[in-house]
Amino acid sequence: MEIVNKINVPVDFFYQTIVNSVLADVHSQTGEKISEEQLQGFEYVKTFSKNAKATIQIEEITKNKFYQYRTSSTKNNFLVTYDIRPLTEDSCELHYSEKMESYGGFLQKVNDAFVGVVWSWLKKRKYKEMLRQIEASYSNKGVAG
Repeated sequence: MEIVNKINVPVDFFYQTIVNSVLADVHSQTGEKISEEQLQGFEYVKTFSKNAKATIQIEEITKNKFYQYRTSSTKNNFLVTYDIRPLTEDSCELHYSEKMESYGGFLQKVNDAFVGVVWSWLKKRKYKEMLRQIEASYSNKGVAG
Protein backbone atom coordinates (compact mmCIF):
# COMPACT_ATOMS: atom_id res chain seq x y z
CA MET A 1 0.00 0.00 0.00
CA GLU A 2 1.35 3.40 -0.96
CA ILE A 3 -0.32 6.73 -0.26
CA VAL A 4 0.79 10.28 -1.02
CA ASN A 5 -0.92 13.13 0.85
CA LYS A 6 -0.47 16.85 1.29
CA ILE A 7 -0.71 17.74 4.97
CA ASN A 8 -1.38 21.26 6.19
CA VAL A 9 1.24 21.28 8.94
CA PRO A 10 4.94 22.21 8.90
CA VAL A 11 7.28 19.29 8.23
CA ASP A 12 8.91 19.62 11.68
CA PHE A 13 5.51 19.46 13.44
CA PHE A 14 4.53 16.30 11.54
CA TYR A 15 7.90 14.66 12.17
CA GLN A 16 7.82 15.49 15.89
CA THR A 17 4.30 14.08 16.15
CA ILE A 18 5.55 10.76 14.76
CA VAL A 19 8.60 10.74 17.04
CA ASN A 20 6.51 11.52 20.13
CA SER A 21 4.16 8.66 19.25
CA VAL A 22 7.05 6.23 18.80
CA LEU A 23 8.70 7.30 22.07
CA ALA A 24 5.37 6.88 23.90
CA ASP A 25 4.94 3.39 22.39
CA VAL A 26 8.48 2.38 23.39
CA HIS A 27 7.82 3.58 26.93
CA SER A 28 4.43 1.84 27.21
CA GLN A 29 5.81 -1.46 25.86
CA THR A 30 9.20 -1.55 27.60
CA GLY A 31 9.02 0.89 30.51
CA GLU A 32 12.14 2.57 29.07
CA LYS A 33 12.38 6.29 28.46
CA ILE A 34 14.67 6.81 25.51
CA SER A 35 15.52 9.91 23.53
CA GLU A 36 14.95 10.64 19.85
CA GLU A 37 18.69 10.18 19.28
CA GLN A 38 18.45 6.59 20.58
CA LEU A 39 15.69 5.55 18.15
CA GLN A 40 17.93 4.62 15.18
CA GLY A 41 18.32 0.81 15.35
CA PHE A 42 16.22 0.51 18.52
CA GLU A 43 14.34 -2.78 18.80
CA TYR A 44 11.61 -3.87 21.20
CA VAL A 45 8.80 -6.39 21.55
CA LYS A 46 5.26 -5.06 21.24
CA THR A 47 2.25 -6.94 22.61
CA PHE A 48 -0.86 -6.48 20.47
CA SER A 49 -3.08 -8.98 22.33
CA LYS A 50 -2.78 -11.96 24.65
CA ASN A 51 -1.55 -14.18 21.82
CA ALA A 52 -0.02 -11.64 19.43
CA LYS A 53 3.45 -10.17 19.83
CA ALA A 54 5.93 -8.81 17.33
CA THR A 55 9.37 -7.28 17.27
CA ILE A 56 9.55 -3.64 16.20
CA GLN A 57 12.84 -2.39 14.84
CA ILE A 58 13.38 1.24 13.94
CA GLU A 59 15.56 0.89 10.86
CA GLU A 60 16.04 4.48 9.79
CA ILE A 61 15.14 7.89 11.12
CA THR A 62 16.24 11.22 9.69
CA LYS A 63 15.03 14.38 11.39
CA ASN A 64 12.19 16.10 9.50
CA LYS A 65 12.61 13.78 6.50
CA PHE A 66 12.27 10.06 6.97
CA TYR A 67 11.11 7.31 9.34
CA GLN A 68 11.13 3.59 8.66
CA TYR A 69 10.36 0.67 10.92
CA ARG A 70 9.87 -3.07 10.58
CA THR A 71 7.37 -5.20 12.49
CA SER A 72 8.29 -8.90 12.50
CA SER A 73 6.18 -11.74 13.83
CA THR A 74 6.16 -15.49 13.26
CA LYS A 75 3.56 -15.01 10.48
CA ASN A 76 4.75 -11.96 8.57
CA ASN A 77 7.01 -8.98 8.25
CA PHE A 78 5.74 -5.40 7.73
CA LEU A 79 7.95 -2.58 6.49
CA VAL A 80 6.48 0.90 7.01
CA THR A 81 8.04 4.06 5.59
CA TYR A 82 7.22 7.75 6.11
CA ASP A 83 9.00 9.98 3.61
CA ILE A 84 8.20 13.62 4.50
CA ARG A 85 8.87 16.45 2.06
CA PRO A 86 8.35 20.15 2.79
CA LEU A 87 6.07 22.02 0.40
CA THR A 88 5.68 25.40 2.10
CA GLU A 89 6.37 26.77 5.56
CA ASP A 90 3.02 25.35 6.74
CA SER A 91 2.57 22.22 4.63
CA CYS A 92 4.32 19.05 3.64
CA GLU A 93 3.82 15.99 1.48
CA LEU A 94 3.86 12.54 3.03
CA HIS A 95 4.82 9.49 1.01
CA TYR A 96 3.63 6.56 3.15
CA SER A 97 4.29 2.98 2.17
CA GLU A 98 3.57 -0.35 3.77
CA LYS A 99 4.91 -3.65 2.46
CA MET A 100 4.14 -7.08 3.85
CA GLU A 101 5.93 -10.39 3.42
CA SER A 102 4.12 -13.48 4.68
CA TYR A 103 5.68 -16.58 6.15
CA GLY A 104 4.01 -19.91 6.77
CA GLY A 105 3.42 -21.15 3.29
CA PHE A 106 0.74 -20.89 0.68
CA LEU A 107 -2.34 -20.80 2.94
CA GLN A 108 -0.89 -17.99 5.08
CA LYS A 109 -0.08 -15.98 1.96
CA VAL A 110 -3.58 -16.49 0.52
CA ASN A 111 -5.14 -15.53 3.85
CA ASP A 112 -2.96 -12.42 4.15
CA ALA A 113 -3.78 -11.39 0.57
CA PHE A 114 -7.51 -11.81 1.18
CA VAL A 115 -7.40 -9.91 4.46
CA GLY A 116 -5.27 -7.22 2.78
CA VAL A 117 -7.85 -6.66 0.05
CA VAL A 118 -10.79 -6.65 2.46
CA TRP A 119 -9.16 -4.36 5.03
CA SER A 120 -7.09 -2.02 2.84
CA TRP A 121 -9.94 0.48 2.47
CA LEU A 122 -10.41 0.50 6.25
CA LYS A 123 -6.68 1.03 6.83
CA LYS A 124 -6.67 3.92 4.36
CA ARG A 125 -9.63 5.49 6.13
CA LYS A 126 -7.89 5.12 9.51
CA TYR A 127 -4.67 6.56 8.05
CA LYS A 128 -6.48 9.58 6.59
CA GLU A 129 -8.27 10.16 9.90
CA MET A 130 -4.89 10.13 11.67
CA LEU A 131 -3.65 12.83 9.27
CA ARG A 132 -6.79 14.93 9.91
CA GLN A 133 -6.19 14.64 13.66
CA ILE A 134 -2.59 15.79 13.25
CA GLU A 135 -3.76 18.79 11.20
CA ALA A 136 -6.41 19.56 13.83
CA SER A 137 -3.89 19.36 16.66
CA TYR A 138 -1.67 21.82 14.80
CA SER A 139 -4.61 24.18 14.19
CA ASN A 140 -5.63 23.97 17.85
CA LYS A 141 -2.04 24.61 18.92
CA GLY A 142 -2.01 27.77 16.80
CA VAL A 143 -5.24 29.05 18.36
CA ALA A 144 -4.12 28.22 21.89
CA GLY A 145 -0.90 29.80 21.49
